[in-house]
Amino acid sequence: MSTADTAPATGPAGPTGGTEGPDMPAPRVRETPAHDINGGLGLLLSVLGVLIGAALAVGGGALASGDRQALAVPMVVIGIALLVASFFAMRGVNMVAPGEARVVQLFGRYRGTIRTDGLRWVNPFTSREKISTRVRNHETAVLKVNDAYGNPIELAAVVVWRVEDTAQAMFEVDDFLEFVATQTEAAVRHIAIEYPYDAHEEDGLSLRGNAEEITEKLAIELSARVEAAGVHIIESRFTHLAYAPEIASAMLQRQQAGAVVAARRQIVEGAVGMVEEALGRISEQGIVELDEERKAAMVSNLMVVLCGDRAAQPVLNTGSLYQ
Repeated sequence: MSTADTAPATGPAGPTGGTEGPDMPAPRVRETPAHDINGGLGLLLSVLGVLIGAALAVGGGALASGDRQALAVPMVVIGIALLVASFFAMRGVNMVAPGEARVVQLFGRYRGTIRTDGLRWVNPFTSREKISTRVRNHETAVLKVNDAYGNPIELAAVVVWRVEDTAQAMFEVDDFLEFVATQTEAAVRHIAIEYPYDAHEEDGLSLRGNAEEITEKLAIELSARVEAAGVHIIESRFTHLAYAPEIASAMLQRQQAGAVVAARRQIVEGAVGMVEEALGRISEQGIVELDEERKAAMVSNLMVVLCGDRAAQPVLNTGSLYQ
């Protein structure tokens, strides 16, 4: 499988040219760790604040009915304020599951990302947006495009990816899920028009004959396209590749003809080797002396027998060597 662990790269593509990833704008924000503390400690302090505030408020109410009314009012006020502050502080407690992160903002400004799982506590005035960092996959629909030779083909691809930079995924693009889907389709279409389905030249790249090389180039181009969204491409691969129905029959005949020619070529090469070996052994062992005319006849007969589609019907010579 193809992987792309590096930044956008430029590689050769197509029968006659090269493919270069799109020029994406530089990111304006990068992921940084948020200032947070253990959520258990924050929750404990908040609960203690609630208990102390409730105790002060109740104690102040009890003193108000006695002869210490001057002390009761401050105790009630402090108790109520501590209760409100403690309940508000509980808003800063976050539960982060494995494979998730929290993007923290304070009055619209990015203040960092929480990646540590478990209970975490941050400034309660901040807002926390949940974003998944799990591995995902996206499979395109079957796309119909023209290859480098202009033949209509159908292809689909699957891409395995995950969010690498949560800040870029949240703030650099409007919707990173839709962005990945759109850019995947664009990359697949661009790769398809750069290469033929089957290369006519022996050293040319083709979608069918060089699947590993083509998927590697797809991963490189796709990485360049989605880097702005903080997305890392783990793997990409074609899941469907075929000629369009309107030309599939004609192309199948062409492939069958090519297979027949290749098979015939191999048969002829093997037959020539066998004839050469037979003549050499007859000459070395002195079985029979053959002039050039008889050698030509023997070669012709052997080639007919070895290259024919049907079994040969032997003719027995009951006379002399030459009759």
